[in-house]
Amino acid sequence: MRRSWRMTRYLLTGGASAIGAAGVLGALAGALASSLVGVGVVLLPPALRALGALADRERRRAGRLLGRPVPVEPRPPVGSRAALLRAAAGDPASYRSAAWLAVHAVGGPPLAAGVLLLWLLALGGLVAPLIWWAVPTGAPLTFVVPITSWGRALLVPPLLAGAALALLRWAVPAVAAAHARAALASFAPSARSRLVSRVAELSATRAGALDAHAAELRRIERDLHDGTQARLVAIAIQLGVAQGRRAVDPALADRLLGRARALVEETLTELRGVVRGIYPPILADRGLPGAVHALAADCPVPLTVRVAPLDRLPAALESAAYFVVAEALANIARHSGASGGDLRVEHRAGRLVVRVTDDGVGGARESAGTGLAGIRRRVAALDGRVELSSPTGGPTVLRAELPCGS
Repeated sequence: MRRSWRMTRYLLTGGASAIGAAGVLGALAGALASSLVGVGVVLLPPALRALGALADRERRRAGRLLGRPVPVEPRPPVGSRAALLRAAAGDPASYRSAAWLAVHAVGGPPLAAGVLLLWLLALGGLVAPLIWWAVPTGAPLTFVVPITSWGRALLVPPLLAGAALALLRWAVPAVAAAHARAALASFAPSARSRLVSRVAELSATRAGALDAHAAELRRIERDLHDGTQARLVAIAIQLGVAQGRRAVDPALADRLLGRARALVEETLTELRGVVRGIYPPILADRGLPGAVHALAADCPVPLTVRVAPLDRLPAALESAAYFVVAEALANIARHSGASGGDLRVEHRAGRLVVRVTDDGVGGARESAGTGLAGIRRRVAALDGRVELSSPTGGPTVLRAELPCGS
């Protein structure tokens, strides 16, 4: 009966909100009518705001009942009264909200009254025999029909109570769920609105991907210019000096050649680091599982690593997942103060899921410059998503999902 009570509460509170909807729609109709003489222009903005607030409340109620909240349809920011009126007049969501609230205002009170009546029948039918026993003989008692004998007292009220309980058990949940689904269908963003939102989202992720690519190119250029190029210049100078002094001072020439050789080795190491930043060779050699295990082995914090068997994925996807793991483990080592962590990589329902957990101090924020914003940009560029939970005191949980379908 817990489910029946939850559905009952939804319908009963819906009766109260239906009365509010009737009031808001009445105020909106009055404002529209009086706008013909100019007065309603002042009354329309508060009525429209009340309409939007009530629609949002109904959407949340229905979403909580069904366990699948509907995203709010994006509304352009408005400032002046005229801008608000223009936005409401051109927004299909306003008309859908008004239409649903009109239906709700008509149907909500009868539904609430009906479910309340069923509960009264169920409870009254159970106690009616006791009341018949307690009242004096011959006293009038009516429970839907007159109760004049023990036969009726023991038959009619329990039958009505059983019927009411059956309706509360099966019919009321079905009616409440249908009501909530109809509400969500009315409040759900239109196809055009979803398309506009999707285009805006893809434009933002494309811009983020381009920014990340440009930042990566600048980093590579800086590493090559400040490190590799400087070392190559030093090598060339030392080789030139050694060549010039070879006949005069062979010992000095040998020392210069030794330094040049050491610089060559340092330059090769630095170049390997730059190459790993572009696309880690270990991904090509050992695939994502091997690369993840190698990153975990280099992490100073003990980790429990679980990597599901994976087929070879597109290079961009493997690179993004590698970057997520590398950046997350770097944050654990530098900032978390953790004594242990957990790393999982698995393929689930067409998505590559990376989950990194640590038992550190928590408090991780994207604005703190710890690379979390870069993780989100990389993942969003592949139409993925990132979830971060890091309350003060820990634990910190970073979860990234990357689509594998394309």
